[in-house]
Amino acid sequence: MTTGTKQGYADLPRLIALMTGDEKHAGAAESTLDVLWVLYDRVLDISPDTIRKPARDRFLLSKGHGPMAYYAVLTAKGFLDEDELAGWGGLDSRLGYHPDRTRVPGAEISSGSLGHGLPLALGTVFGLRARHLDRAKVVVLVGDAELDEGSNHEAIALAGRAGMEQLTVVAIDNASASHGWPGGLARRFEVEGWAARTVDGRDHEALHTAFTTPHPGRPLAVVAVVEPKG
Repeated sequence: MTTGTKQGYADLPRLIALMTGDEKHAGAAESTLDVLWVLYDRVLDISPDTIRKPARDRFLLSKGHGPMAYYAVLTAKGFLDEDELAGWGGLDSRLGYHPDRTRVPGAEISSGSLGHGLPLALGTVFGLRARHLDRAKVVVLVGDAELDEGSNHEAIALAGRAGMEQLTVVAIDNASASHGWPGGLARRFEVEGWAARTVDGRDHEALHTAFTTPHPGRPLAVVAVVEPKG
C-alpha cells in the first residue's frame, strides 16, 4: 500500500486517463465514478489503516468489468501507487481488467462475472452477525443490467426477509437492462421489504443523504441514475 499523499475528486479523471488499452469498458467505469467517490470519501470506514480490522466496513464491487474508476479511487485514497496505473492489465501488473482480491489492496472480492456480488454480500452480513459485528456496513455496487441475473433476485428476497439493516445495494442505472422492471428499479427492492431511494448518480449531496439516512430493520437499495449507456 502506498504511503504517498492522498488525492481528491478532481484528480480522478487524470488517474483514469493513465489506464489505456482496448479493455477499458469506459462506460461501465465512468458510470460508477461519483458513487465510488462519495462512498470512500464520506460514507465508509475503509482506509489502508483499517482494511484488516474485523469491524471495518466492507465494499464489494460486483460490477467488476469496468474497474478503472475503482482503481482511481483506491489510488486517491492511498491503497495504490499512481505509478501502477499505466501498466494495468499487463502480465506483471496486479491491476487486472477484473479486480482480483488476492492482488488488489482494498478489494474484498474478485469480480467481473456478473451476478455474484450481491449473494456474496449476504454471506458477508451473515458472517458479521455470527461474530456480533452488527455495526459494520456492507455496501455492494451492481449495475442495472446485472440485475437480470437470477442469483440477484434470490438474494434480494432473502435479504429483505432477513432484515439486513447492515446491507446497502447501490444500483447504477444507465438504462442498459434488457427488459426493465414494472414500477421501476426501486420498486423491485421495495416489494421484497427493502428501503429504496432513487437519486441522481452524479449528485454527491443526494448520494450522501441517500446512503446515510437511517433505514431501521431493512436493507437499503440506492438507485443511482446516470446517463444512458452509449
